[in-house]
Amino acid sequence: MAVMASLLLLSSLSAQTLNVSEAEIHWKGSKSYEYHEGTLNISSGSLTFKNDVLVGGNFTVDMNSILCTDLPEKDAAKLVRNLKSNNFFAVAKHPEANLTFTSITVTDGGYEVTGDFTIRGITNSEIFMLQIEDNKATADLKIDRSKYNIKFASGSFFANLGDRLIYDELDIRVSFAY
Repeated sequence: MAVMASLLLLSSLSAQTLNVSEAEIHWKGSKSYEYHEGTLNISSGSLTFKNDVLVGGNFTVDMNSILCTDLPEKDAAKLVRNLKSNNFFAVAKHPEANLTFTSITVTDGGYEVTGDFTIRGITNSEIFMLQIEDNKATADLKIDRSKYNIKFASGSFFANLGDRLIYDELDIRVSFAY
């Protein structure tokens, strides 16, 4: 009986790692007079829970999966070629982007997550809110592309761009099930 109680206690204290599914990243990049948006695929990811509380997570994004969804096919293909080029994400050299959770705080609305994002081989810490309900999760965040050395038409690197300026902040919405 004592052995059974010990096994039950140990199993309740151990962490449980769950793989994500039905994952989608929606991105939006803006200029002063227009924006473009699209999707990216999460190639792998997992969340770790201990006693039903999120304690860890990591994700890998397939940068080759980037799509533009707001332009006609020919224009979208041109934009995607530029996004994959060295002007933006240098996908030939950096086919994956990664996120590893480094700190997680429980909040009223879910979790405040600090994570190390690696984009173009450059790692920066970012903070975002993650909402979890019924084994589904969503997060809305803004990533400053200039922190990842994405210079193309960036006011952080170039002056007097006028209407060619592309804002540094990318709007990201991530959703997935687990």
